[in-house]
Amino acid sequence: MAPSACKNALQGNFQVDYVVRYTFAGADRSEATEQLDRLLRALTEVGLQTEVRRGDESSLLVFVRASEKRLGRAVHRSRVRDWLYGVRNTEPDAANSTEPQTEAERLRVISNMITLPREEGGAGITPKNGEWKNVDSIFPLHDETTNQNWMKDWSQKTFLTRDDLDLIRNKFGEQVGFYFAFLQSYFGFLIFPAVFGFSCWLLLGSFSVIYTLINCLWCVIFVEYWKRLEVDYALRWQTRGVSSLPSKRREFKPEKDVTDATTGEVRKTFPTGKRLVRQLLQVPFALVAASALGVIIATCFAIEIFISEVYNGPLKSYLVFIPTILLSALVPTISAVLLSVATKLNDFENYESQESYDKALTQKIFVLNFITSYLPVFLTAFVYVPFGSIIVPYLDVFQVTVRPFVSKDKVTVSRADFRIDPARLRKQVIYFTVTAQVVNLALETIVPLVKRKLFRKYKEFNKELAAKNGNNGNNAVKVQDSGVGFDDPSEETEFLKRVRNEAELDEYDVTADLREMCIQFGYLSLFSPVWPLVPVSFLINNWIELRSDFFKICKECKRPTPQRTDTIGPWIDALGFLAWVGSITSGALLYMFSNNGLGPDGTPGQIKGWVLMLTIFFSEHLWLIVRSVVRSTMSKIELPSTRQEKAERYMMRKRYLASSLEAEIEAVGEDVDEPELQASVEDITRTSLEEDARTSSLRETTPADRFWARQRGWRESAKVGAGIIQSQATSPEVKKEQ
Repeated sequence: MAPSACKNALQGNFQVDYVVRYTFAGADRSEATEQLDRLLRALTEVGLQTEVRRGDESSLLVFVRASEKRLGRAVHRSRVRDWLYGVRNTEPDAANSTEPQTEAERLRVISNMITLPREEGGAGITPKNGEWKNVDSIFPLHDETTNQNWMKDWSQKTFLTRDDLDLIRNKFGEQVGFYFAFLQSYFGFLIFPAVFGFSCWLLLGSFSVIYTLINCLWCVIFVEYWKRLEVDYALRWQTRGVSSLPSKRREFKPEKDVTDATTGEVRKTFPTGKRLVRQLLQVPFALVAASALGVIIATCFAIEIFISEVYNGPLKSYLVFIPTILLSALVPTISAVLLSVATKLNDFENYESQESYDKALTQKIFVLNFITSYLPVFLTAFVYVPFGSIIVPYLDVFQVTVRPFVSKDKVTVSRADFRIDPARLRKQVIYFTVTAQVVNLALETIVPLVKRKLFRKYKEFNKELAAKNGNNGNNAVKVQDSGVGFDDPSEETEFLKRVRNEAELDEYDVTADLREMCIQFGYLSLFSPVWPLVPVSFLINNWIELRSDFFKICKECKRPTPQRTDTIGPWIDALGFLAWVGSITSGALLYMFSNNGLGPDGTPGQIKGWVLMLTIFFSEHLWLIVRSVVRSTMSKIELPSTRQEKAERYMMRKRYLASSLEAEIEAVGEDVDEPELQASVEDITRTSLEEDARTSSLRETTPADRFWARQRGWRESAKVGAGIIQSQATSPEVKKEQ
């Protein structure tokens, strides 16, 4: 995006760069006023202009705009820092000629001016933290015109182009750009497994060896290809290596000062050994999380099996909803508690950089999501199907849940009537890959929209009720007494209404969307052989997801503050892990359900343990071999941005060498004795040589000095050489040899 486009976007928002929402509900008025003074003074000191407007009943809005001169200097400092750390290939221009190249760069730099510590050139304002506890949020404003045009244009496209992704990056930053680039690549890659899976579903059915092998190969190729592609985008967006830039967390608590032996600087550090000991607490945390969630899911699973397949008494049509109700109530609650514990554990590990903190927290969240997402299917495939005939009859203990309502002889059917349902696994996979995707899409897009509209109606109702009770009259008196008018100017009415609505929106979390796609990829990798139409469902879902996520950013969330990155973060490691686990589960499923998909039918004796382990062993090692071959092949593919970066580095080296060579030529020219260089050969005579010998004898010289003083200049060397040639050519020995 050109700088002119940035200015056009700002014009639509009254040239507002950021909005600071300042709340004073429940705070002492004098204290809130004093903190507001500090806020405005801090913003002004870093070169930001401010305007204050009324927010809702308990907040106000501080509009922030950066002066072009201070912004230019901040952009120049940012680019110099990137150049010094190797993120940029070219040296930045002079500070007085620097301006943001994209809207995202402008907003990112201004965000740094607001939030960075004072010692780093910022105002040091951190929302809801420390002395800024009344600062609720800091957010840029949406460019509604551009957003509407993009949504209209992209709704008519099947694929987003690289130029479209560039536009997203220029508007929302590299972090959001990488998510949409990943989602677009994932969507494009799903076309082949969707077509192939549909063909296998028609011709081969479930648990096809051919489909399973192709699906595992596809997972490996996609993960390795994306690793290459994200490097290409990092080079294209000039963020390669940006994750290595130091960014200390405000919450980091150093324990000692260490003097760097090379630079002599004193650095505040935290002992690595102590952090490692704290990180070991992840092991008991993972065990506790797996146990807590596993017990809940397994218990609800057992209840559901009992009611749906064993119990045959009254109220069965209602009792079947008990497991769903329990899961819906308990799993989110326990997950929220475990997530809170994981966050506190992550804080306790005391990471120095924000990148390390986010990576560690993502790994903990992935463990929780892995258990809640895949454990029900694992229980069906590897517990219910092979051991159902042994375990299910003992589930009669759950009859206590219905005993108070029915007679004892109607609680259960006899053990002989129980049969393993071979279609249960397929139905469960269909639920998680189709029904759950639709429900999740509705919860992401539709439910927040409805909730927000209902909340606004509720606030309007409260205002009307307060007006009837005379509250508005009291407020009017206060405003009149203060001598200041707080009514919105007519030309700002619509703008301020939109800003107040945006201030109430939720923060956009790109990590949640990446987590969703990662979990979806896991279903495809782990359980796709059960139902080959899984990639077809995901292909349709992701076409909608690509557009609904952009709609969510533009309409249902605050505009995200642009953040730079050169990867999708730890989720790329999670994708590789899921592809590896998929190779194991696919081999196990193929062996267990090789009898036309019926499985062991609840009889574990049909499963030979050594054959199952051998199948898993060969599946995993085949996956490792294939991954090595694919990775080696991918390394030989040169992507467009990689070629461009090599060309830029070549031109940079060429310019440097050319300038160095010119400098050397100029230096040599200055050192050459011009009269000696221009002396004619005829000037060198016997008399001149004798004079040189006499002069040299008058001063102390070394053999090396005398060696280099026998000939003066290249002309004398040429004359001596010519004389040698002539004398050798006319000698009798030379003629005889000829």
